[in-house]
Amino acid sequence: MNLQTLVTQLVSGMVTSIEIFLLTLLFSLPLGLLIAFVRMSKNGFLQFAAKVYISVMRGTPLMLQLMVVYFAPYYVFGLKITPAYRFVAVIIGFALNYAAYFAEIYRAGIESIALGQWEAARLLGYSRVATFFRIIFPQVVKRILPPVTNEVITLVKDTSLAFVIAVSEMFTQAKAIAAAQANIMPFVAAGIFYYVFNVLVAFVMGRIEKRLSYFN
Repeated sequence: MNLQTLVTQLVSGMVTSIEIFLLTLLFSLPLGLLIAFVRMSKNGFLQFAAKVYISVMRGTPLMLQLMVVYFAPYYVFGLKITPAYRFVAVIIGFALNYAAYFAEIYRAGIESIALGQWEAARLLGYSRVATFFRIIFPQVVKRILPPVTNEVITLVKDTSLAFVIAVSEMFTQAKAIAAAQANIMPFVAAGIFYYVFNVLVAFVMGRIEKRLSYFN
């Protein structure tokens, strides 16, 4: 089997992997910011709840979390699980997991900004929301880009975990083809895909960091 044929057969898995990647970022990045705000809340109960959430999500395997999200509707609520729910469960599981990591990254970035900037903005008449999004957040984004880039690169590789609830992403397709053909080439092709995808992600994140380099 030549490389061209392998690539053709792996296209559907590649598309699924990219969908998981993009949708996870779409939901986990804003959710992570929201959780970071709750984590820094002055309300003791909300702060404790956010800490527990982050601890559980970071302290248990993503594979286990995907299984819980997928099977919980049936075992907890007695709802029927449809095949279409598999992909939805993957996105929910990935988004909830990565939001916890992004929340801690956001929190560290926000807390690294000097309190004097908040006070100066208040004296200039800025509201707390305007201060955050116009003054604080651009600086936070610059500071958190390196750790966010690391998480995004990890996400590319983690998309292969979708196989645990039978979502046919790139790795699952490669494994099926390799088993059917008794050939290692599908794994090589999948490895090339993950590597190239990560190189592109690192390049894009590097360009973004360079564009924001005017913040010191």
